[in-house]
Parts: sequence; structure tokens; C-alpha cells
Amino acid sequence: MGISRSSKLKHRKTGGAMPIHQKKRKYLLGRPSSNTKLGEKKVVAVRCRGGNVKRRALRINEGNFNWISEKVTRKSKILEVIYNATHNELVRTQRIVKGCVVSIDPTPFKYYWHIHYEEKKINRLPEIKDPKRAQELEEKKAKNQVKHPFSDQLDKYHAFFDGLNRNKLLARITSRPGQSGRADGYLLEGKELEFYLKKAEKK
Repeated sequence: MGISRSSKLKHRKTGGAMPIHQKKRKYLLGRPSSNTKLGEKKVVAVRCRGGNVKRRALRINEGNFNWISEKVTRKSKILEVIYNATHNELVRTQRIVKGCVVSIDPTPFKYYWHIHYEEKKINRLPEIKDPKRAQELEEKKAKNQVKHPFSDQLDKYHAFFDGLNRNKLLARITSRPGQSGRADGYLLEGKELEFYLKKAEKK
């Protein structure tokens, strides 16, 4: 018997079996799960009903991750699976599914931070002989200096920047690797990050 997604095989609420009055149909077909593993990328194409194609990732090790508060997306390497609400076995075997929490390489985001904030702060003014004019420009520069949107509440994001410095950012997968062949997601920040850190420690 093949894998079927038919509701005809279910029992009634009373526990009685449903009478099967028709044969299996193509549109009720089910397939083995992809069980996408962390490893060197391997994606296969699966021909589906209607000539559509699913890209099934059997192994994957990178994806596009969005830094929501900065409105920036970068391609990054997935280092390991940290937490999965479904089952601990999926963490032990390093399976990548939608909703799992992974640690990623923070280098692209560090580079963005350096270019966007630190280099703009370091920009030196050309040497000006007139001290009054130099002071005016210094004041103007201080006024226009780039400020991080959360600079006044960085304590709230302490865990995030701590992870950035320890080369281990946590992200949540939002795509379905077994259907689209991609492992994309977003970086965890603030209360959501604290929540998943506690969950991961417990597990």
C-alpha cells in the first residue's frame, strides 16, 4: 500500500471504520518526507500533479536571513540546529524544517554593521586651518551622526549583540526546505530570542 493522504481511511468519531467505496486517486497521493539534513547542498526536482515541480532539499547548509530591525537580508551559512518544538530527535539528527531554530554565521551581518555604522562614525574631516570653521563642521558632523535605531535601549538587545560577538546568531527558518529547496528565515531578537534561548537550555 502506497502513502495516501485520503480522509477515507480515517475512522468516524464513534470509532467505526468508513466504508471505502472508491479506489485510490492520484490527487490523494502522498510521498515520503524529505527529512532535510544539514550538509552540503543537494536539491532534487520532483514532478507533481499538473506538471508542477517541487524542489526537494535532501541536504542544505545556507540560506537568506533577514535582520528585521535593520531591514536587511544577507546570505549566511547554517552552523547547527539548536531547537525544534516538534521533537528533540530532529535536533539530534540535525534536520532542517520550517519553524526550527538554527545558529548561523554572523560574518555578513557584522560586515553590514561595520560599513553602515562604524565606518560612518570614523570618517575624518579634511584638515581646515580656520579653527572656527573646523568647529562648525565638527558640530554639524555630530548632529548628523548615524545612530542605531535601538541605541537608547541596547540592554533589551544585549543577548543579540552578545551572540554577534560570539560568532553565533540564532535564526528561525520560515521556508519549507522539502518543498522549495530553500532554508530562508529571520534573525531572532528581543523577547523572541530570550524565549528560544530558555527553551534550548531546557531541552
